[in-house]
Amino acid sequence: MSRVTLAIIAFFGTALALYWQVQNKHNNDADNKVKDQNTPDYIVEDLRSVEFNEQGLVNSRVTAKHMEHYDSTNQTLFTQPVYLVYPDQGKAQWQLKADEGKLDKETGKVVLQNNVIIDAISSEEPIQTLSTSYLELDLNTMIMTSDRTIYVTGKDFNIQGQGLFADLNAQEVRLTSQVVGTYEAK
Repeated sequence: MSRVTLAIIAFFGTALALYWQVQNKHNNDADNKVKDQNTPDYIVEDLRSVEFNEQGLVNSRVTAKHMEHYDSTNQTLFTQPVYLVYPDQGKAQWQLKADEGKLDKETGKVVLQNNVIIDAISSEEPIQTLSTSYLELDLNTMIMTSDRTIYVTGKDFNIQGQGLFADLNAQEVRLTSQVVGTYEAK
């Protein structure tokens, strides 16, 4: 083999090696971009937030131990969220707590999971506490729904049922099926 042939083989071999490195780096960058979409755009510890409606009135207040927001999906994840919701009357009537929560900003829906507890703010309310493992709240319509078992505690009664529909603006709470309860007259 002549020196020219060896030089041409070395040149093309080097070019091939450099091309392979560039392609490999390009693929790694694409993988990192996919991973970056799964990382939160911002994180907040000990969150305290107030959301207002179109009329400038308080719509909801949220506190959470930990919050992560993802711009790509427009979703916010919460750890130990506490929501105070303000129906049409403008006063907080219910406090919703859970171990985990997720807010979809596009739809205005909040999903609460694991140890969901809904407490009445006023001790004069007939229903004092509702608890379940899963709850959806539409912040636009103030309608809560669930398809899970619901436990209701009120003044002198306890009720258990499957499924929940609650319109907070109309002050209506309804268990949808398999309802059983006890009442104690005092």
